[in-house]
Amino acid sequence: MVHAHRTVGADLAGAGVEGVGAGLRGRLARHALLPLRVFLGVTFLYAGIDKLMDPAFLAAGGQGSLGALLDQVHDTAALPQLVELAQKSPVGFGYAIAAGELAVGLGALAGMLGRLAAFGGALISLTLWLTVSWSTTPYYYGNDLAYLMAWLPLLLAGTPRFSLDAAWENRRKRHGAQLFG
Repeated sequence: MVHAHRTVGADLAGAGVEGVGAGLRGRLARHALLPLRVFLGVTFLYAGIDKLMDPAFLAAGGQGSLGALLDQVHDTAALPQLVELAQKSPVGFGYAIAAGELAVGLGALAGMLGRLAAFGGALISLTLWLTVSWSTTPYYYGNDLAYLMAWLPLLLAGTPRFSLDAAWENRRKRHGAQLFG
């Protein structure tokens, strides 16, 4: 039986696509995750920079501090143990969150270790959802769950287009298993 519109190799890495997917629709499909990757990368990069530039956030106490926020959400968090862990050193935890957001944002934007960056972004989002935004009702008003769900396609697919991962993969294909030299 012959199928007129069969797609061959239609994966997210964009191997040859025949039939209907070879035109504009195929090119668009191969780049479908790019806007999501750029949005999440810019957002997490901005969030990390914003935390580092805000002296009130990186304080153990006081208005606008992470310490005050942790005190506020402790009783309503799904996992108060995570909040208690952060309360032991709110300043250190604030720097860790900011560094994680910077690393995730840069990794997503550059497409460097894309799945690892997506895993980090999903982990940060999951942690924030289970602690800070857990008590938000209805649940869809909280943004952390939406960020968690947005990271999942990138975790599954990686960064196959316009990325250092793709460049390294192309280099490996051209030069064999040896990456450098």
